[in-house]
Amino acid sequence: MTQSHFAAPAASLPSTARAAVPGRLALWVMLSGTFLVVLDFFIVNVALPSMQHELHAGAATLQLVVAGYGLATAAGLVTGGRLGDLFGRRRMFMLGLLLFTLASAACGFAPNAELLVAARVLQGLAGALLQPQVLAMIGLAYTGEDRARAFAAYGLTLGLGATLGQLVGGVLIHADLAGLGWRSCFLINVPIGLLALVLAPRVMPPLANGGQGRSGLDLVGMLLVAAGSVAVVLPLVEGREQGWPPWSWVCLAAALPLLGAFALQQRRLAARGGSPLVAPVLLADGRFVAGLFTTLAFYVGNASLYFVLALYLQQGLALGPLASGAVFTSLAVGFFATSMAAARLARRFGGKPPIALGALVLATGHALQFANVAGWPGHTHAAHVVAWMVPLLLVQGAGLGMVMAPLVATVLAGLPPQHAGVASGVLSMVQQASNALGVALIGILFYGRLGQGADAASYSGAFGVALLYLVVSALLVAVLHRRGSRATPAPS
Repeated sequence: MTQSHFAAPAASLPSTARAAVPGRLALWVMLSGTFLVVLDFFIVNVALPSMQHELHAGAATLQLVVAGYGLATAAGLVTGGRLGDLFGRRRMFMLGLLLFTLASAACGFAPNAELLVAARVLQGLAGALLQPQVLAMIGLAYTGEDRARAFAAYGLTLGLGATLGQLVGGVLIHADLAGLGWRSCFLINVPIGLLALVLAPRVMPPLANGGQGRSGLDLVGMLLVAAGSVAVVLPLVEGREQGWPPWSWVCLAAALPLLGAFALQQRRLAARGGSPLVAPVLLADGRFVAGLFTTLAFYVGNASLYFVLALYLQQGLALGPLASGAVFTSLAVGFFATSMAAARLARRFGGKPPIALGALVLATGHALQFANVAGWPGHTHAAHVVAWMVPLLLVQGAGLGMVMAPLVATVLAGLPPQHAGVASGVLSMVQQASNALGVALIGILFYGRLGQGADAASYSGAFGVALLYLVVSALLVAVLHRRGSRATPAPS
C-alpha cells in the first residue's frame, strides 16, 4: 500500500470541494467530534462502579451501558458515511455532533439505568453519523503535506481519546465537580460540542458530495449491513460475560450469511443502475481490501491493550483509577511523540509511511513488557513492575503512533472522492468490530489464565499471556502491510 493521495487531483474535484482549504481551526473542530466519540467509548469504564452504586444497576445493565454504545456505532457507520456522500459532509457532521451533544446531556442527567442505556444507544448512533464525515472531509479538503499532517492529527486524536479516557474519567470523578460524580464524564461533552457547533459553519467549507446528486438511500442494504454488524459485535461484546450462551453462537453463525446477502444485494443493485450503500468498486480495489485486513490485525490489539492494562493496574497491582490513569499517560506520551513526527518519518522512508517498522516497534514493546511482568530481571514488587512499565509503555505508545495515523491515510489512498464517506464508514466499522473482537479474544485468554486467582501473581500471569497475544497481533500487522503494498488498485 503505497503512500498516495486519498482524494482525486484537485482539478477533478467539484469546484465547491476545492474552493477553500480549511485552516487549522477547522481541523480542530472536525477532530473535536472524533475525540468525543472515541473518549466516550473508553471513559465510561472508570465510571461504571459509581454508576452501579447510584443507579442500583445490575451487571447486565452495566454491560449494556458499554455495549449499547459500541453496537449502535458499529451498526450505523456505513450508513452514516453514505448519508454524508448524499446530503453533504459538513451538514451530516453538524447533525451528528448536535445529536451526540444532546445524548451526552441525556446520559449526564439520566435518572435511572434504563434511560442511561437508551441515551448511550443514541450517543452511538450520533457518533456513527459524525465519525465517517471527519475522515471524508480530511481526505477531500487537504492535499500533499497538509493532508499528511491532517491524517497525523486524526490518528493522534484517536490514540489520545483512547489512552486518556481513563485518566480524564478518573480526574473528573475524583474532583466531583458540583457533586456530579460520574455524570461529569458525559456532561463535559456538552460545552465542547456546543462550541464546535458554533464554529463549524464559520470555519468549515461545505464540501461537495462528489457530484453524485441526491440519489436514493439504499434502505435494504442499510438494514442488512446493520444486522450483520450487530450479529458480529453483539456476541463478541456480551458472549464471554454470559458464558457464551446459545444465542451468541446463533448470532455469529448468522453474521456471515447476512453480510454475504448484503454484498450480493449491493452488486445486483449496482448492476441495475441503482445507488448501492457500498459501491462494488470499493471492494474491487485490492489495496483498499488489503488495508482493511491490516486494520483488522491492528485493532484486534488496540482496545484489547487498554482493556487488559486497566485490569492489571487496578485489580492486579491495586492502583486506584487516578493512579492507573497516570500510568496510561506514558502510553499517550509515546503515541503523541511519533504521531507528531509522522510526516517527518514518512519523508525519511522515501515518502512511504513506516507502518511495518512501527508494528515491529510495537511488538518489541509488548515483548519487553512481558519480560517485565514475568519478573525478569527479578522485580516482583508492584512498585518495581510499575517503575519498569512506564518507560516500556513509551515504547508501546511509540509503536502505536507510528502505525495508527499512517494506516488510516494508506487505506483510504486513491479512492474516488464520491465514495469518500462510505469508504470511511466501512473503515470505521472494521475498526469498531476489530476492537470488539480483540477484547473478546484477549478476555478469553486473560480470564482463562487468571482462573479463580485474585492475587498479584495470578494477574501478572494473565497479563503476560495477553501480552503474547498482542505480540502476535503486531507482527501480523507488519506482515499484512508488506503483502498489501503489492496489491493492485481497482481499474479506473
